[in-house]
Amino acid sequence: MSAPAIIEEPDLGYKPRGLYYGGRWVEATSGRSFASINPATGRKLGDAPYADANDVDLAVKAAAKGFAEWRKAGIKERAKCLEAWARRVREHAKRLALIDAVDSGNAVKGMEGDMHWTADSLEYFAGLITEVKGSTSSQGPGHMNFTRRQPYGVVAKLNAFNHPFRFCVEKAAAPLAAGNCVVIKSSEQAPLSSFEVAALADGIFPPGVVNVVAGDGTTGAALVAHPMVSRVGFIGSVETGRLVAKGAAEGLKRVTLELGGKNPIIIFPDADPKKAATAAIKGMNMNRQGQSCSSTSRVFVHQSLHREVVEEIVRQAEALPVGFPWIESNELGPVVSAHQFARIMGFVDSGRKEGAKLVTGGDRPKDPSLANGFFIRPTVFDEVRQDMRIAREEIFGPVMSVLPWSDSADMLAKVNSVQYGLTAAIVTNRLDLAMETAEQVEAGYVWINSTGRYLGEPYGGWKQSGLGVEECFEELLSYTRVKNVNMRW
Repeated sequence: MSAPAIIEEPDLGYKPRGLYYGGRWVEATSGRSFASINPATGRKLGDAPYADANDVDLAVKAAAKGFAEWRKAGIKERAKCLEAWARRVREHAKRLALIDAVDSGNAVKGMEGDMHWTADSLEYFAGLITEVKGSTSSQGPGHMNFTRRQPYGVVAKLNAFNHPFRFCVEKAAAPLAAGNCVVIKSSEQAPLSSFEVAALADGIFPPGVVNVVAGDGTTGAALVAHPMVSRVGFIGSVETGRLVAKGAAEGLKRVTLELGGKNPIIIFPDADPKKAATAAIKGMNMNRQGQSCSSTSRVFVHQSLHREVVEEIVRQAEALPVGFPWIESNELGPVVSAHQFARIMGFVDSGRKEGAKLVTGGDRPKDPSLANGFFIRPTVFDEVRQDMRIAREEIFGPVMSVLPWSDSADMLAKVNSVQYGLTAAIVTNRLDLAMETAEQVEAGYVWINSTGRYLGEPYGGWKQSGLGVEECFEELLSYTRVKNVNMRW
């Protein structure tokens, strides 16, 4: 085999700036840093400052100081700040997308879409600020009752690697709109764009309103447990989500958890096989290598369409261009880390051993220039049973499991048998069947003949997939507390 070609990585222009809190860049008091690795080449991209408990304490105190001023800001001022942040994100969308593509391995085209979604979200919540209202009631002559919604104070936001920049900014929009200050912890696997979050917020918000730290699970635990943090939002695995919930429970803090998924796409016998296969591929989020909580990784296809749908899924999967994520024509890059690569390949081995039929993928691409990266070809298993690991556990990789079915009651029981309940997709032309199935699936977000996220619609999971909803008006309200005022005059 010939030696891998030397790959010219894009120049990200990244220079370590330190942590960001109190409106300024600050060196980590720990004196420590950690490396960010390009998952496409295995080479080091740069060092990120590591925040220990002392750094977290300083960042939270800076946020608390900022809150004393930010809570006094009028709704117009808060809205203008969010809108200005959105404009900066749009202006730098291509550069930010490239940073995330190189640092996380996700396709640059999808990352550019992330930037515009982020800006849309900022503008959406800026427009909703005026709708944060209370209620009134009369208690008789000279006696009334009214409610007010007030912010919590300091909000901790802990984010995942699959949407590095988007999660840092999008998930800060509702807390900021409600009048809170945020301390954002970036993902340790893809931290570089989080420092761009701070750079783009600098000068727009008063000091201490937006703060960014980087680190690992210890950093996150210190942030969740800090007594001056009143509200917590987390995106990640179920296992880590439980730890976050336990850490927050000590202070009886309200939490929002967006956790894992083992999501089904259900294909009924009246569906068009090609369109159903396309929906399955799209729902799998292959432009993020299946590294998405909402990915429809379990394909429940009726026996009458089984062969046609599988053949079309395989055809479309094998046609997806795999390669360096900064090249716009590629749709699949590498998974985020060596650890994640090994974990996914462990699931592939498990599927084989348990008797599933591997029909495509399950290995590295043959291109020698990709040999040093964490690349996995789109992988499809057929004839999967629900009791297999690949059908029960979240893989968080480009692995699809096809489960043929003939009895709808048995199929729905298997759909709902997992601990997760984040999303589900239904493919049918029958309205009655679609609505009945949507009622019966245990998931917080259901698609009928479509997939994808839509701005303003509540996104959140049932069962072990999380607590609360995001990306909607309900999320904005969740970052306020109701105060009742009873008054006589």
